[in-house]
Amino acid sequence: MRTHGTLTRWNAERGFGFITPARPGDDVFVHVSAFGRGTPPPRIGELVSFETDAGPDGRLRAVGITRAGAQAGRRAASGHRHAPRTGTSSAFRLGVGKVALLMLLTGGAAVAYLQRDALSAAMAPTTVAEPAPAPRAATPAATPAPPSCDGRTQCSQMRSCADATYVLQHCPNTQMDGDGDGVPCEQQWCR
Repeated sequence: MRTHGTLTRWNAERGFGFITPARPGDDVFVHVSAFGRGTPPPRIGELVSFETDAGPDGRLRAVGITRAGAQAGRRAASGHRHAPRTGTSSAFRLGVGKVALLMLLTGGAAVAYLQRDALSAAMAPTTVAEPAPAPRAATPAATPAPPSCDGRTQCSQMRSCADATYVLQHCPNTQMDGDGDGVPCEQQWCR
């Protein structure tokens, strides 16, 4: 049971003293080790809270001493005390982050899909209706002129396989039958 009292005597050289309890009774022996490490030396008249225990010699002694104002002093020194963090808040933040990332990726994919459709629609070939030809007067249909030897000698100058065959058979100095088999322009017109 915790008891309160006042440090009434202290021998700094030997490291012990006595506490007078708040309730009437005998003074209680206290050793410096009961104050804990790293604390300032005890002062006479200091208010303390303690528990009692039987020492090796059977007499009561004070243990687990807490100085009055020590908790308040620690709070004031450290400033504002926060509640300890729990794992749920960080897990919650992690979950929210994952959901936000998933929504961002889904939105990006949707935008890309819609833009792809719009782009493909814009790139699609458009058919332009050609105006109907004006009716012609009744003139005889123009017949193509028969092939003639007009100086053409190469396949790139021909208009068809028939044209190339006629020029090969009837015109001099042609360069259209590379292998000499009688078939002109085999790679372009007469396959």
